[in-house]
Amino acid sequence: MRGTLGEGIGASAEVQSSNIRVAVRVRPFNERENSTSSRNSVKVANDKLLVFDPKDEDDNFFYHGVKQNNRDFTKKAHKDAHFAFDAVFAPESTNEEVFEGTTKAVVDAVLEGFNCSVFAYGATGAGKTHTMLGTQQNPGIIFLTVMDLYRRMEELRGTKKFEISVSYLEVYNENVRDLLAQSNFLTIRDNGNDGITVTGLSLVKPNGAEDLLSLLKYGNSNRTQHPTDHNAESSRSHAVFQVWIKQSDRASGLSNNFKVAKMSLIDLAGSERGCATGHTGERFREGNNINRSLLALGNCINALAEGRRHVPYRDSKLTRLLQDSLGGNCKTVMIAAVSPSSVTLEDTYNTLKYADRAKNIKSNVSNQV
Repeated sequence: MRGTLGEGIGASAEVQSSNIRVAVRVRPFNERENSTSSRNSVKVANDKLLVFDPKDEDDNFFYHGVKQNNRDFTKKAHKDAHFAFDAVFAPESTNEEVFEGTTKAVVDAVLEGFNCSVFAYGATGAGKTHTMLGTQQNPGIIFLTVMDLYRRMEELRGTKKFEISVSYLEVYNENVRDLLAQSNFLTIRDNGNDGITVTGLSLVKPNGAEDLLSLLKYGNSNRTQHPTDHNAESSRSHAVFQVWIKQSDRASGLSNNFKVAKMSLIDLAGSERGCATGHTGERFREGNNINRSLLALGNCINALAEGRRHVPYRDSKLTRLLQDSLGGNCKTVMIAAVSPSSVTLEDTYNTLKYADRAKNIKSNVSNQV
């Protein structure tokens, strides 16, 4: 099952009022969940609606052909909660379908000069990194976005000239590190109208799509990962991959007649209860830092959704980096990844709660002319 976020993303107006577009992807049960007595806690009703912890009497709710009975969480306060989003993707959905329904329209928008962001949010093991990065056999959204971007630029090459630059960083234990170059920890600065910048972050100009994807692969190999009890390859850092697109009209002949837009593709580390990580010491500390930064992100989402004057971006390095994406001059897509298993009932509800609030975040965006 697939949805679409295309409406309103690729419009040509110079200034637009834009809400964060929110999609939810429900992953399939994994081997660990299949080997336990966990039950399905999420029902995808259609491509825009899902039900959290559905009622027992819903005769159409089956898992592997078996009616879900004898539920052990009947007293949960949020039982049978309905959530509506811009798009909802069922467990059988592919990365290609998620890309088509969320990020493909972002490519058009960034080529029209709008800054755009796509970020995956959810608990550890919920499928964020699979959605954003995928595998060689099943590429994720970043790969599909890059290929579509270069395809669209090729179509426009007769009238437009393009220059692409990329950067890749991670936030680990509240330190910012360049994933494309050896460096000391980097500093985040707010440059007023120019937005948030990272001092010393390398900016690389790739020679085509394959070179860009090689940079992505190299950056991924430098990213901090450690196994936890819930995820054998848990990303322990937040990763921000950014593509700058500078374009000009071939007919103008003026070197200063150009526009630059930025596309940010973000894979967040997953929240995880300390007792669930299976670690103490350094692993426990990094888990606490991840949770604190995600709590700060949740507080910013709450403040923006409620229209508060003060938004606590400075509470973490992550929220400072996401300031433009959340409340700045940027069109943003949030992909909330959830597990359907009752084992992760609390994590799934928290993810859906923040995704539901994020729908209310609105900003005025203009293309970078």
